[in-house]
Amino acid sequence: MFKQRTFIKYFIFAGLFMLSQLTSLAQDMNTNYEKATLGAGCFWCVEAIYTQLNGVIKVESGFSGGHIPNPSYKEVCGGETGHAEVCQLTYDSNIISFTEILEVFFKTHNPTTLNRQGNDVGTHYRSAVYYHTNEQHDITIEVIRNLTDEHVFSDPIVTEVSAYGEFYRAGNYHKDYFELNGEQPYCSFVIKPKVDKFKKVFKAKLKQ
Repeated sequence: MFKQRTFIKYFIFAGLFMLSQLTSLAQDMNTNYEKATLGAGCFWCVEAIYTQLNGVIKVESGFSGGHIPNPSYKEVCGGETGHAEVCQLTYDSNIISFTEILEVFFKTHNPTTLNRQGNDVGTHYRSAVYYHTNEQHDITIEVIRNLTDEHVFSDPIVTEVSAYGEFYRAGNYHKDYFELNGEQPYCSFVIKPKVDKFKKVFKAKLKQ
């Protein structure tokens, strides 16, 4: 009986794993799906916002823009690797455009503070767009130019706009951090107000 139960558990686990792999493969093969890689301070905040945005299929926290492979979270926070904390989005371009993703990006963080978001200070907290295509580059430059011309911010925008290179996923500890740790002080006092403001401003664009 014990062996039978163990076999059943193994079979269920293997089936779930295969299903997740097939789902991921289907997402990658969908021609409507595109990727965006954005840095807007702590990736816990960015993930908490974009996971609720209609048309965003997947959000992964990690690191981009540095000069060493496979950095640890501790190394990135130490400022020696050159990486920024980012979230890489997979989104359905039939539902949401890259321009709309940038609209959320520029309204949910401060792109005028160099290497800092609020009390979070360090180069890994910099504002950054790592574009995957020439079109994403051109759209980003145009959006920044329009925001500057319209004087939306009182200070100059310092968002880094660089070609996408590598993305290193953060450890599983960081996945769904706000959802799983909502009572933690940083979540309560830093992330929740941002999420609440986002949900109010972009109510019509939220997942149902």
